[in-house]
Amino acid sequence: MSAQHAAGWTRRAFLGGVTLAGTAGLLGRYPRPAAAEPPPETTRLRLGRLPAICAAPYYVAAEFLPGEGFTEVQYVDLRGSSFPQATAAGEIDLGLNFIGPTLTRLEAGDPLVLLSGAHVGCFELFARAQVRTVRDLKGKTMAVRQLGSSEHTFISSILAYVGIDPRQEVHWVTHPFDASTQLFAEGSIDAVAAQPPQSQELRARQIGHVLVNSTVDRPWSQYYCCMVYTHKAFVQQYPVATKRVLRAILKAADVCTSEPERAARFLVDKGYTTHYAYARETMQDVVYRQWREYNPEDTVRFYALRLQEAGMIKRTPQQLIAQGTDWRFLTVLKKELKG
Repeated sequence: MSAQHAAGWTRRAFLGGVTLAGTAGLLGRYPRPAAAEPPPETTRLRLGRLPAICAAPYYVAAEFLPGEGFTEVQYVDLRGSSFPQATAAGEIDLGLNFIGPTLTRLEAGDPLVLLSGAHVGCFELFARAQVRTVRDLKGKTMAVRQLGSSEHTFISSILAYVGIDPRQEVHWVTHPFDASTQLFAEGSIDAVAAQPPQSQELRARQIGHVLVNSTVDRPWSQYYCCMVYTHKAFVQQYPVATKRVLRAILKAADVCTSEPERAARFLVDKGYTTHYAYARETMQDVVYRQWREYNPEDTVRFYALRLQEAGMIKRTPQQLIAQGTDWRFLTVLKKELKG
C-alpha cells in the first residue's frame, strides 16, 4: 500500500475517479480534529463508487474528509469490480458493502480488516407471485450480477438459514441488474435481490413482491448489513488516517439520520442517483443510527455461520474475527462521538 501511495494513483483511478478536494461543504460541517490528535500519515485517499446509494455515509463522508486533513480524495468508479476486490488489490483504501463478500474474501486469504458496522438493512429479496415463502425458492432460478457478489451471498445466507443448499438446490444465472429486471418482469427468473435505488425501481414498476426485507425482518434486521473495512497494510501504516476516515464515515451516518433531506440532495448533486425521491426514501428506510448500538462481532459471527451452512466458507467465526477485524478505532469513536 505504501508503494501505491508513493507511486501515485493508477491510470484507472485518474480516468474513473472524481476528485473531491476543495468541494464546497454542502452540509456546512468540517469539524476540526481533536487538537491532541496528530495529522494523518497520508493526505491522499482513494474510495470507491458504485450505483447502490444505501452506502450513503461512505459518499457523504466527502464533506468531512477535508476537515480530517485529507487534501486529495478520489472516488474511483468500480463498476467493473467490487469493494472487496478493489480494496484487496490496493485500488482503493477503504470499502463499505454487505458483509458476505468480505467474509468470503477473508476466507480466500485477502488482507482485509473489518473496522466497523455501517448500517442495518438495505437488501430486499424480490420474488414472483407464486413464491410465497423462502422455502418455495427450492428448485427456482435466481439472478445475480456474479457469483460471490453481495446479492449472491445475501440470498445464499437466507437459503441456508431455512435448510436449502444454495449450491445444489437452486439455479443461478448471472446478468447485469437491468437485464435481470427485464427477465424477472417476463417471468424467466423467480427472484432477485436489490438495493436502493434498484429496489425502489422494482416497486415503482410493480415487479414481484418483497419476500425478505433485511431492514425489518428478523433475524437479518438484528445485524449490520454493511460494514467498513480496509487493507491490512493501510491500517498498519496509517493508523491515524484510518481513524480519521472512519470518523468521517460515522459522522456522515449521523447526518443521514438527522438531516436526510440534505444527505439525499448530496447524492443527487454528486451524481450517485438522479432520483431525489429514491434517495430521500433510502435515508428514511435504511437504519444508519445503529452504528453505536450493534456489536460488529455479532454480525461477523452470524453471517459466518450462515455462509458456513451455505458451503461458502470453512473457517469458524472466531478464526475470521481473529484474522480480519480491528475494533479499536470504533471503540474510541463511540466515546468521542456520543450522540
